[in-house]
Amino acid sequence: MELTLLKSKIHRAAVTGASVDYEGSLTISSDLAQLVGLLEYEKILVGNLTNGERFETYAIYGEPERGIIELNGATAHLGKIGDRITIMNFARYTPEEAAVHQPRIVVLDEKNEIVRYEEGDSTPTFKIVGE
Repeated sequence: MELTLLKSKIHRAAVTGASVDYEGSLTISSDLAQLVGLLEYEKILVGNLTNGERFETYAIYGEPERGIIELNGATAHLGKIGDRITIMNFARYTPEEAAVHQPRIVVLDEKNEIVRYEEGDSTPTFKIVGE
């Protein structure tokens, strides 16, 4: 048996851009995505705290240290600049892994600067930008 648990979350991110003409996805500054262990092209669930919309898409990396959070393609219709969103992704764990798992969580302010970081139970398997 495997259980699906929250792997990571970027909470209260402020939308900085929206482009209907883009192919799709959500652009996230690479440093923020990597901090929580979110890989480029990984499936994400996004909840818009401002209007209640919820949608699935995939993450693409944007320029680091810019606080970029951009809705692309169809998702651009589900929010606007300034909306606060929560970006979540999930992973499967064995019951033994689930018993000790803690997700990586970052909470952002209105400028997408880090207010709080919870490291969770794992370290990234790749280099975090700026380290």
